[in-house]
Amino acid sequence: MPNKFYVIDTNVLIHDPKAVLSFEEHGVIVPMTVLEELDKLKVGKSHIAADCRAAIRLIDNLLGNASTQAIEEGVGIARGPEGNSGTLSVLMPRSQNPEVLPGHINDNRIINDVLALKSAKPKHRYILVSKDINMRLKARASGIEAEDYHSDQLVSDVKQLSLGFFELEGSFWDRIHHVDTKQDAGNTWHRLITQEVLDAVGEEAVFPNQCILDEQGFVGRIIDVNPEHLVLRHLLPEQLMEQQAWGLEPLNIHQAIALHFLLDPEIHLVTLTGSAGSGKTILALAAAIEMTIEQQRFNKIIATRSTPPLAEEHGFLPGTEEEKMDPWLGAINDNIEALHLYDENPIASIQYVKEKANIQFKALNYIRGRSFQKSLIIIDESQNLTPHQLKTIITRAGEGSKVVCLGNLAQIDTPYLSPTSSGLTYMIERFKGFPLSAGIQLQGVPRSVLAEYAEANL
Repeated sequence: MPNKFYVIDTNVLIHDPKAVLSFEEHGVIVPMTVLEELDKLKVGKSHIAADCRAAIRLIDNLLGNASTQAIEEGVGIARGPEGNSGTLSVLMPRSQNPEVLPGHINDNRIINDVLALKSAKPKHRYILVSKDINMRLKARASGIEAEDYHSDQLVSDVKQLSLGFFELEGSFWDRIHHVDTKQDAGNTWHRLITQEVLDAVGEEAVFPNQCILDEQGFVGRIIDVNPEHLVLRHLLPEQLMEQQAWGLEPLNIHQAIALHFLLDPEIHLVTLTGSAGSGKTILALAAAIEMTIEQQRFNKIIATRSTPPLAEEHGFLPGTEEEKMDPWLGAINDNIEALHLYDENPIASIQYVKEKANIQFKALNYIRGRSFQKSLIIIDESQNLTPHQLKTIITRAGEGSKVVCLGNLAQIDTPYLSPTSSGLTYMIERFKGFPLSAGIQLQGVPRSVLAEYAEANL
């Protein structure tokens, strides 16, 4: 029987429906109030409803046919990398105890029940786990230990995330003593000693598809890396800056590298992060239209993003699915318009592109269970998705598809997410060693001089 118990709040199970399996050999307690909240939220087609149903099914499977007494005391379940046995139990309301907090609020009911449990079994340690900062504050003020759910949090500070590139002062080659260079099919490849590159960039590890830039104009893309040797592909800055996608040219070297990855048929997942106005959406759209209409690599473009909870039931909105999604995918339409701003007939051009590229606007709720073949999937505002939600979308990518994730970790609108717990952060960290993925943080705010000044000074 464990002595340490974690009491799980509803928002934790919505964030990660498998959260009850993340506490190794310790006890996990699900309050009855949480089960009631899951029951109320499980109806509908929203991703929250689907996550609630998944959490309920898992709890039901784990408890099985256990007796009422066993469910209250704790049913043994295997957890952890070594299969250490923890327990799962349901905390019943303890109405016979005096209320510390007014019981008309569900959060207060949970806190009151935990306080009653602590009083009844003082030898055990109880920790409330919640994504809600205010609930954690109330719990601590009431004498209960409380913490955030960190199981899927891979970094403690977003500054630890890879930018996708290393910018070096002076010359990169002044730091390198051994190099084997060869040319093949118009490309130049450099085989270097891994430790020399690590010393040059000041890192303990590097990964495929990170780039190295220096003040002398050198741009190198890491293609392959092992403990002994590393292979760099030499990219010419002039050629990078001369790239075009549907008439769009990059405005700086970081946009040029992003466009290089977007257009690369060997890269199946591209992540573009950066501040508002840095060019994430317009680069992704221009590349998507170029690859769909001109290169005919994809049959359609799927655009999606998270929507506020009150907007998840899109059936209440009039019009087609595109019209229902327009309030939240307006940035996609704005950038399509920007790409055709100077056409002779912009309205006709926009309509032509939408039809020819088969651009479809999809609500996140209706992507579950789908499989998209030969599609380019653009996930806008992906910083507002949990790791579980982002996995749901990316796993929809079928044969011949490519996924582009766009996001700004400084603009998270979801109440229970932070930059470190965002699905975007989780994905960047998980995919950094995957050779078929690439990511870069765009620099600067090329949208306008006004936007750049506002970003820096407001």
